[in-house]
Amino acid sequence: MRIVIAGAGSIGCYCGALLASSGHRVTLLGRSRILDPIRDKGLTVTDFSGLLRNVAAQDLTLTEDARCFGHADVVIVTVKAGATPDMATLIAQHTPLSTPVLSWQNGMDNARCLRSILPDHDVRAGMVPFNVVPAEPACFHRATSGEIVIQSGPGALAQKLGCTDLPIVESDTIDAVQWGKLLINLNNALNALSGLTLKKQLLDRNWRRLMADQMSEALSVLKAAGHPVASTTPLPAWMTPYILRLPTPVFSRIAARMLTIDPSARTSMSYDLLAGRPTEIDSLQGEIMRLGQQFGVATPICAKVSALIKQAPEAALSPDQIAP
Repeated sequence: MRIVIAGAGSIGCYCGALLASSGHRVTLLGRSRILDPIRDKGLTVTDFSGLLRNVAAQDLTLTEDARCFGHADVVIVTVKAGATPDMATLIAQHTPLSTPVLSWQNGMDNARCLRSILPDHDVRAGMVPFNVVPAEPACFHRATSGEIVIQSGPGALAQKLGCTDLPIVESDTIDAVQWGKLLINLNNALNALSGLTLKKQLLDRNWRRLMADQMSEALSVLKAAGHPVASTTPLPAWMTPYILRLPTPVFSRIAARMLTIDPSARTSMSYDLLAGRPTEIDSLQGEIMRLGQQFGVATPICAKVSALIKQAPEAALSPDQIAP
């Protein structure tokens, strides 16, 4: 298939490399600061389990020109939430109506935004469970596990796109899957504020208690709003806060699969905060805050975390400094 990755950042480059390795014709649409190093030395992707794939530059199409959408069999949108409207407008200008558009982005609003601007396209929400970080220019590392989930639809896209290194499945309940991912992604901001790796954070009971309190707050909001939640981890969503609060030796045994992550892994928001880039806080904590206001459920933790991220503190914080 001819695949255009709309937004060649960490997720886009990682997935694009594996799609190209499995035989697809992949175009990376992105900025020169990402594409130029790939032009020079190709694209390398790795993961915590030892995966190593190198894709030569000549085996990819690297471009900053949105006219590439005109030849796509499928478009996969991987830009940050704030860039979705502009990217959707470019897709609308250049992409055939027969081309499906997949949103592989955090948060709940991206697929809605794409559909509003692309009403005649087959737009499908998706959920990417793992995080990817830049290891060096033209090299991207996946630090956690999981399979991509896309909204069910015609064309057997999951079967056509998926491969051993990049498993993809379809779901008839994609909203519930996305809410489950959003619950987990609420920790992105906590991790960014902590200054810790994900593994160190998960092995600290004080941080886990704050994670649990934030998740419980969000679950109360989602219950009031009537949104079902499908867990994206081995634990049911409702059980996760209880497991997080357990003593560390017990937690480590019960949640061993949650700890199957690269020891150096941090969330993407941690890198964005350090680099002074815009974060996706309004698509994560902001989503829970908006729903909480709508349904009369207080969200003090999400509000405090959101405010701190926007302040961009210069030093790492402790859980006591974050809890409202």
